[in-house]
Amino acid sequence: MHARRHAQKVQLKKTLKAHDERNVKQTDNASGPEGALPTYLLDREDQKDAKALSSALKQKRKDKAAKYAVPLPKVRGIAEDEMFKVMRTGKSKSKAWKRMVTKATFVGEGFTRKPVKMERFVRPMALRYKKANVTHPDLKATFQLAILGVKKNPQSPMYTQLGVMTKGTIIEVNVSELGMVTTGGKVVFGKYAQVTNNPENDGCINAVLLV
Repeated sequence: MHARRHAQKVQLKKTLKAHDERNVKQTDNASGPEGALPTYLLDREDQKDAKALSSALKQKRKDKAAKYAVPLPKVRGIAEDEMFKVMRTGKSKSKAWKRMVTKATFVGEGFTRKPVKMERFVRPMALRYKKANVTHPDLKATFQLAILGVKKNPQSPMYTQLGVMTKGTIIEVNVSELGMVTTGGKVVFGKYAQVTNNPENDGCINAVLLV
């Protein structure tokens, strides 16, 4: 009876010691290369620490998630019938290959229209926007900033190419007048913002700056 109890205690102590060693960083000297190490490897140690590796991976995932976190992670899908209006052309209006965009769009400064006979997607002047009301989440202030471009429309890559701005679209705005600087001391020119309203209903573009 005494011998069995002693064996149990020894086993328990071994388990507790192994549990404590899990949290302590150990250098793995046995697995290292034999002989002299080159200079650039002297400060490198093979660490056997499962918990440290696990927490580092978790932190990396969190940072990545925070980097790509946006105010509106999910948006309603928009059908093509809602996005485009069929334009009938030709003498007897029998052709129906042209489409008119019914949502707010951004058209760059250097844009040149294709010849009317060749233009498939028509973006009306009344729905073209050049400025957006951008709210800074930390300053809790809103600024009217010039739009530089449409980075990504979550609906479709084609809408991104056409410069269509719907709710949830990531746009690039000119923040040079806000006086934002990088860690190196350079003035930040363009920053991304996410559209938070339905521009085609409101007649303006409201967005939140992604900082």
